[in-house]
Amino acid sequence: MDQNQAPYFQALLDYVDAGVLPFHTPGHIQGNGMDLAFREFVGDNICAIDLTPMPGIDDLLQPTESIKEAQALAAEAWGADHTFFLINGSTSGNQCMMMTAVNPGDKIAVPRNSHKSMLGGLVMSGAIPIYMRPEVDEELHMDLCVTPETIARTLDEHPDLTAVYLVSPTYYGVAADLASIERIVHAAGKLLLVDEAWGPHFHFHPALPLSATRAGADLCINSTHKMLSAFSQCAMLHAKGERVRLDRLMSVLKMFLSTSPNLPMVASLDVARKQMATEGEALLSRTIELAQDMRGRLNAIEDVYCFGEERRGRPGIFDLDPTKIAVTVKGLGYTGYEASEILRRRYNIQVELADLFNVVALVTIGTTREAADRFVEAFEEMARDERPLDMFAPSGILEQRLRRGTFHLPPIPPMRMLPRDAFLAETEFVKFRESRGRICAETLTPYPPGIPVISPGEELTPEIIDYLRLELKAGVRIQGPFDDELKVVRVVKE
Repeated sequence: MDQNQAPYFQALLDYVDAGVLPFHTPGHIQGNGMDLAFREFVGDNICAIDLTPMPGIDDLLQPTESIKEAQALAAEAWGADHTFFLINGSTSGNQCMMMTAVNPGDKIAVPRNSHKSMLGGLVMSGAIPIYMRPEVDEELHMDLCVTPETIARTLDEHPDLTAVYLVSPTYYGVAADLASIERIVHAAGKLLLVDEAWGPHFHFHPALPLSATRAGADLCINSTHKMLSAFSQCAMLHAKGERVRLDRLMSVLKMFLSTSPNLPMVASLDVARKQMATEGEALLSRTIELAQDMRGRLNAIEDVYCFGEERRGRPGIFDLDPTKIAVTVKGLGYTGYEASEILRRRYNIQVELADLFNVVALVTIGTTREAADRFVEAFEEMARDERPLDMFAPSGILEQRLRRGTFHLPPIPPMRMLPRDAFLAETEFVKFRESRGRICAETLTPYPPGIPVISPGEELTPEIIDYLRLELKAGVRIQGPFDDELKVVRVVKE
């Protein structure tokens, strides 16, 4: 196929050029009825192509023209058999994969460090999760990937599994051994689903980890907005092989996708594909070179550490995405949350992620050399600051625990109800600090990275309560609970 064309974007331009007199949604009518200040800021052109599906402008739910052609181009570019555009991010992709692959009562193996959208898929599908513990780097306070050995053991222990769901790469840029995992899962006759939200660029450069489509995953998702140039909220779902029923997948997509999609977003997916298919390797070569230069300069700063190739091959780290810059700041005496605040308030730099030990910056095809220099220079200046190692004045609780080596990620709590059953059960609120032993009815997720610490149906353990209270004290934002401050938690009523 001719990857230089962008058929859907062209269809929108053709409509605008035709000078059609619109009597259809959206109500602003190509900007004519829009608030003037907003219209002047976003521009006339984006307003002009904010249209609705109609003849000549294809329907995302039932494509027959330009969207069908654009999705076929994307499938060829990513090495899939079928590709579907998503306008509700990889969240909807995870839920669509789950609803396609499993039925109520089916067992599906899932890593414990999955994004919270996976839990939404479990609640909707009624499937039974078999949680797999990913490898953990205790030094960096970082979940890694699930190993092939863990997956093989899980399949041996649960031969009635229907599917295996995998996260690769992680938010921190760590990738799993997809080729080995694919062989193990398919040899057992199971489906392989991959959340590759953070790896939409993998397929377009030989120096990046193996892509899920190239590895042979049955279904995988890419957040095309995360590392490529599509608008926010844009993603793709790729299908490969004949193990997944295509009719079931398409029916699920029609349930989850809007009947009124934002068409500039759909067009941005079409154009992002064209860019990667025609210029991807050159753009990514520059990006990788810039990221590796940043990593080397950061590691030359005293008390700053940015992990890289030296960790490749450790359990849970089969491969690495060099474009994720994870900077460990505990040597500077800061939590990641504090470092993130300093970067924003003092240097006007916003990172992607902060956790207790680290900040994560993304280096993408849009990152400039000047921006990279400012990022490194900020850490050079921060390292010169004289600051006592006292994370939480006056007690320094976290610092004391780090020095004693007693700070660890909490173990997976016992699952006492299925996520769906707990979510739909009669519930009540109890004080969070007094919730030990109760069955949680909501998802408690430090965000970012959006990985639940406890999910509906799991028991609130002392370790979970202690860990989340520590995260709150450090300044983390917890997504999921009704009470933003987590003074109370919703639990299954006894």
